[in-house]
Amino acid sequence: MTMRRIVILDDIERAALTHGPWSRLGADWQVDAIDRHLEGDDLVEALRDAEVIVAMRERTPLGREQIAAAGRLRLLVTTGMRNAAIDVAAAKERGIVVCGTRSLVSSAAELAWALILASARRIVESAESVRSGEWGGELGVDLAGRTLGIVGLGGIGQRVARVARAFDMDVLAWSHNLAAETAAEQGARRVDKAELFAAADIVTIHLRLSDRTVGLVGAAELAAMKDTAILVNTSRGPIVREAALLAALQAGSIGGAALDVYDTEPLPPDHPFRTGAGLLATPHIGYVTAGNFGQYFADAVENIAAWEAGEPVRVLSA
Repeated sequence: MTMRRIVILDDIERAALTHGPWSRLGADWQVDAIDRHLEGDDLVEALRDAEVIVAMRERTPLGREQIAAAGRLRLLVTTGMRNAAIDVAAAKERGIVVCGTRSLVSSAAELAWALILASARRIVESAESVRSGEWGGELGVDLAGRTLGIVGLGGIGQRVARVARAFDMDVLAWSHNLAAETAAEQGARRVDKAELFAAADIVTIHLRLSDRTVGLVGAAELAAMKDTAILVNTSRGPIVREAALLAALQAGSIGGAALDVYDTEPLPPDHPFRTGAGLLATPHIGYVTAGNFGQYFADAVENIAAWEAGEPVRVLSA
């Protein structure tokens, strides 16, 4: 019997096989989880015989060239319901079905708060002092009475707002189409973008990446921030102009930044975000939780079974 092959890309956490009910697909499927990031010829070789690819978010770009090289590919599943790194149109031209999976909104909101708290209370620096044999914490700041500015008050932003109210923070919000009434329902005050960046002690970004949001936070917005304010981005890297943020951090014109997302991922080894002062950087882990992975891979198995039955679900359009 010829085995049909499923390739799971970028299983860096080595969690895909244990978090999905793959056995439900039957004995004629071979599931290969690749636990490292592949590029170039290595990627092409790994995908050569794949009938199904499961992509972990935007970790590996699958453009026209990569899709064409995967000559047996018939189904492409991405974790999450959108993936800017996949050329959906190129896939459809070749008769390849592209499907997504559901995600837990809570995961990204919780990471945003982890970064906010770690930055405000200097958790990493204080923990390192213990590891080095010292006994002295960094001076943190209280959140109660401070102002949180939320850029994007969708599902994730709303969860962030609820936690902010529990910390007795004043909450400001802005996005292009946000109505004052909607903000008020979430315990926030709708302001214009300039006021949000000028007034907030912490600015946290929760927008989708689109033509309208690329470069949304640049030199002007960063210059408007207080010199003690912290910028947090757990959405997508290109929303913030990297050069402008590096310049602001180097000049000390803002208090710091906490980032989980970048223009290029994985972050290049020599990138200044890896070593920059005033910066807390994590490797795009907003979705990296056991609960989220369970959702991703249960849906991936369901997607494959439904496609095999001729009734694909959660199909993505170009």
